[in-house]
Amino acid sequence: MRVTQAGLIRLNAPARAIALDVLRVNSLQTGAYVSHFRGRGMEFDESRPYQPGDDPRSIDWRVTARSTTAYTKLFREERERPVLVMVDLRSNMHFATRGCFKSVNAARAAALLAWAAHHRGDRLGGLIFGDGTHRELKPRLGRQAALRFVHQLVEHPDWSTDNEASAAREKTLTRAMSALRRVARPGSLVVILSDFQGLERAAQSYLSSVARHSEVLAVYLNDPLERALPPPGRYRLVAGDDELAIDTHAAAARREYADAFNARFQSFGEFCSRYGVHLMPLSTDQDPVTALQTALGRRTH
Repeated sequence: MRVTQAGLIRLNAPARAIALDVLRVNSLQTGAYVSHFRGRGMEFDESRPYQPGDDPRSIDWRVTARSTTAYTKLFREERERPVLVMVDLRSNMHFATRGCFKSVNAARAAALLAWAAHHRGDRLGGLIFGDGTHRELKPRLGRQAALRFVHQLVEHPDWSTDNEASAAREKTLTRAMSALRRVARPGSLVVILSDFQGLERAAQSYLSSVARHSEVLAVYLNDPLERALPPPGRYRLVAGDDELAIDTHAAAARREYADAFNARFQSFGEFCSRYGVHLMPLSTDQDPVTALQTALGRRTH
């Protein structure tokens, strides 16, 4: 239900195997692919003959003018590139029926990415937001930057925030995306860990704006109960003083419930594909260490 500072610090060791050099994300919508970082924060490496599918904006006009063949520039990512890790701690994230809360898995994955950025020599910053508090951490270098991020994540007030109205949660997400657009420098790696509930049009617009100039990974937190109803039977749900009984015997109701989640996920996946955002689902019953190493690839050195 919660994370501890000691627990997140212990993720320093397994984070060494997580590769942030080039994202290799297995997306359900777009398949496995390799994508190079956009915008600034790039160093020129070499030129090679232009090939179909290369970005025309990268044509090396000086080399092309001296030859009879078009050449394109190849870039490699600069060291000390900004890495922004954005964590959603709204009340809807404090939920799970298996494993751990969505907020807990998001925090663990965020800590792993923070340590991985430190090990690569990148500058680490973050945005941690909930229903009531929004904190921004400017990118910095070194172990202290990772420790600062972990401390702010553990001590964030919204670990104990009561449930808020759905409309308020949507506005909170929109404000967080607006802040992300303001602080994300071109060429950054931006990782957003959320269930993306209440991603209204304004929030989508801010996110797509960030994705035009930075590499964005959306880690989509979810719980098995959100994806499908439990086996046929009667169940009692309790949340504080509220109590609800549900009957899951009807096959049609179970299909409609699963279809509704799949439709939401598919819609978000299409949005991500349209704007070049990498999409990585992460369930509450998954180990974030294994999930990130599988999705992002393992460091070989």
